[in-house]
Amino acid sequence: MATELRTTDYHTAGEPFRIVLDGVPPIPGATVRERREAAASTEKIDRLRRLLCHEPRGHADMYGCFFVPPDDDGADLAVLFWHKDGYSTACGHGTIALGAWAVESGRIAAPVDGTADVTIDVPSGRVVATVTVRAGAVEQVGFRNVPARVVARGVRAGGVEADVAWGGALYAFVPAVSLGLRVAAEDLPALIAAGRQVKATLDGTEVARHPEDERLSGIYGTVFYEDAGGPLQQRNVAVFADGEVDRSPTGSATSARTALLAADGVLTEGQTWRNESIVGTSFDARVLSSVPDGLLTEVVGTAFRTGEHRFVLDPRDPLDTGFVLR
Repeated sequence: MATELRTTDYHTAGEPFRIVLDGVPPIPGATVRERREAAASTEKIDRLRRLLCHEPRGHADMYGCFFVPPDDDGADLAVLFWHKDGYSTACGHGTIALGAWAVESGRIAAPVDGTADVTIDVPSGRVVATVTVRAGAVEQVGFRNVPARVVARGVRAGGVEADVAWGGALYAFVPAVSLGLRVAAEDLPALIAAGRQVKATLDGTEVARHPEDERLSGIYGTVFYEDAGGPLQQRNVAVFADGEVDRSPTGSATSARTALLAADGVLTEGQTWRNESIVGTSFDARVLSSVPDGLLTEVVGTAFRTGEHRFVLDPRDPLDTGFVLR
């Protein structure tokens, strides 16, 4: 019998996000974090991730989610985020897409003009997507992240120095100019190679450890950045997982970068800064308030539906769940 999966696809600032609506069996666990571990270790679940991520149905930079039950009745939705190499702890661009989907699909009621909150449990914690609607259409989505914080400054990572910050995942931030590179498409192969090297150097070190839960440990990605009009307008690219490239400015990394800018004194509470991506799209971000374990931040962007799909795996197909060429 053929395997069938139904999805709705979005892009957030150019980065794909595949929302799986049907075809995934229940994933065991009492919490979202437990279900993330179970999905990675359960072949019948993980093969569905590979089916949707790998070629010929996906590509090396595909991203998406499986729905799971929320941790309690305080959340509207709960998801496991996935990419070609596994399951992430957070996904800001995915949270923005989920907010848009929840309102546009009618899952969450929203006014014709106004805002609606969508509360989502993810492996890093509970986040809230605030969806702004104008004349019945979703205009933008801002997500309030788990507390962001600076972890370390000026850490040696091979031939460069990196700042490490948390925004639902741990990122290493490196000025592109320190490698003689620009955040530009023509430098992308060199940025990918450098991003992998920085991550490999720092992963497993003390700065890569989450202080409360080892399941959240690990450097998720390397972010290369440069000014694009001053300290409050920057351009960046995140090289995450095993050499994947985020086309968006990366929501969780933008949250973490907001904590770094605030610590540098160039960003005050309530002040907005703009983060541009390697393809020219942007997110706006700000500090909402300080809390005991960091800063509450908001990252605002747009997401658009790109398609509705029914994916099929014929049991006779010798390629099975597909392949990764890069």
